[in-house]
Amino acid sequence: MKEKGFKSLVTLEEARDKFFSSFDTVEKTTTLPLTKAGGRITAEEILAPRPAPHYRRAAMDGFAVVASDTFGASQSSPNRIRVGEKVEPGVATPVHTGGLVPEEADGVLKIEETKKQAKKLDVYSSVAPGDNVSPIGEDVKRGDTLLEKGNEINPAHLGLLRSLGVEEVPVAEKPVITVIPTGEELVSPGEEPGPGQTIQSNGIMIAEYARSCGGSPVEDEVLSDQPDDLKKALSQKVEGSDAIVFTGGSSVGRRDRIVEVLEKEGEVLVHGVAIQPGKPLGLAAVEEVPVIALPGYPVATLAGAYFFLKPLIAQMTGWQAREKTTTVQVAKKIHSPLGKLSLVRVTVTEGKAYPLRVSGSGVLSSVTRSDGFVLVPRDSEGLAAGKETELHYWR
Repeated sequence: MKEKGFKSLVTLEEARDKFFSSFDTVEKTTTLPLTKAGGRITAEEILAPRPAPHYRRAAMDGFAVVASDTFGASQSSPNRIRVGEKVEPGVATPVHTGGLVPEEADGVLKIEETKKQAKKLDVYSSVAPGDNVSPIGEDVKRGDTLLEKGNEINPAHLGLLRSLGVEEVPVAEKPVITVIPTGEELVSPGEEPGPGQTIQSNGIMIAEYARSCGGSPVEDEVLSDQPDDLKKALSQKVEGSDAIVFTGGSSVGRRDRIVEVLEKEGEVLVHGVAIQPGKPLGLAAVEEVPVIALPGYPVATLAGAYFFLKPLIAQMTGWQAREKTTTVQVAKKIHSPLGKLSLVRVTVTEGKAYPLRVSGSGVLSSVTRSDGFVLVPRDSEGLAAGKETELHYWR
């Protein structure tokens, strides 16, 4: 499809296919101690070196017993057995939750179902063989997969790995994502903006977004829109960066010069994507380094990062990212232009999604006030009230 100012707009699917297939990603790996591995992406499958538990474990505080000694016991007619240091027929021994169950015992009697008097134990309930005993390997068997390659290590993983004696894990190195904010109208943080000026804020937003997706961001100072400055920054940052992200200057206006520079210094793969917000997005390769040129309006910037930066980092780290969505019902009709995939900010109350902003890619507060967004397909003019759809989260 044609649109004024752009040679053409490609669909999101076409843009992704062309961009991600243009790079032979070699995943870089390292080994980290468990104390520094939280949130990192596993570089290979991690197997259990031993079972858990590695011994028969008491699931309750009480007494290890020969189960047959308890048969027929009741509140009105308790069985009486002895308490000793070694379990044998007619003799029980105290155990605590998580403690070792002696080999001779085949059950654990809850302490509240007994009454101890000196060396005698009145038993008020029966147990079957295996009751309240966690067998070897009940939680994890030796050789079980603890984490697959590409998993994000969470707190529960850390606890499980440590419980099994694993203290080092192979993880993907964090790709270096250089973020370069551009624009003559931008002033650096801490400066007072004058009329027509804006404090540069896209840099910190996209840097943190990259970090949250597993990247190692480097946020540069504000750069002018001058082609020479853009070319110099690009040539300096290509070496040492796994990817470069420009914010601002990706459209086709008089001061939008990034794509022009990228065409001279590398290969522009895509310029203009049929998404709203985020249409003036550029994708390129410079010396085999992926470059994403994001629009300057903050919501469009964030949308572009969601659709391209997040999956790029996943590709570089092997992260098997699970898309976070939930089903919601559209509360009132959402209108959308035909021909573009529209990202609509919504709030959700009792499972119903209310549109917050359909347009307005400069209104960043609409993101912070939203619960997420819904997507309207490009071949649709909107979503009808009552329709069920997926709620997507910004990260």
